[in-house]
Amino acid sequence: MDTDLKTSIWQQFGASIGMLENAMSICPDQFWDSALWKDPDDEPEYSQFWYRVYHTLFWLDLYLSGSSYEDFSPPAPFIRGVLPKKPYTKDELHGYLEHCRIKCQATIEALTDEKARQRCKYDWGEVSFFELLLYNMRHVQDHTAHLNMFLGQHDISVNDWVTQADEIQATGGST
Repeated sequence: MDTDLKTSIWQQFGASIGMLENAMSICPDQFWDSALWKDPDDEPEYSQFWYRVYHTLFWLDLYLSGSSYEDFSPPAPFIRGVLPKKPYTKDELHGYLEHCRIKCQATIEALTDEKARQRCKYDWGEVSFFELLLYNMRHVQDHTAHLNMFLGQHDISVNDWVTQADEIQATGGST
C-alpha cells in the first residue's frame, strides 16, 4: 500500500486519538463519573464520562484487530462485556489509550493492499478493513466530540485542535 497514504491515515487517526486523550486528561475528577446524558433504559454507567472513554478505547482496539466481538479480548484489567465494580481510573484508561495508539500506528504501517481489502463482519454490517479503519476513526472523533461538549457545558476549556499525530517511538511515547 502507498506509504504516503498510510502516513496521512496515521496522522489523522492519531490526531483523533490525541483529541480523545486531551478530553480525558482535562476532565476534572469531580466529573469523571458524571453522566453526559440521561437514559432510563440503560445502565447508568453507560453515559458516564469514564465509561464513554472506555467504550471508545475498547471499540478502537477491537476494530484495529479486525476481530469479531466474540473473538476479541482487551488487555487486563479490562474484560469484554463486564462493567467493573468501580470506574476505571484515568491512569488505567490512559494506559489503554497508549496501547491503542501504538497498535493503531503499527496496524496502519503494516497495512497491505490485501489486508485493506479483507472483509470484516459486525452486527451493523460488513466492510473492508480499510473502510473499518475510517469508520473507527469517525467513532473515536464522535465520542471525543461528546466528551468535549460535556466539558464545554461545564465551562472547562478544552485543548486546541490536534492537527496531526506525531510519529510514535518504539518506547510508546510521542516524538
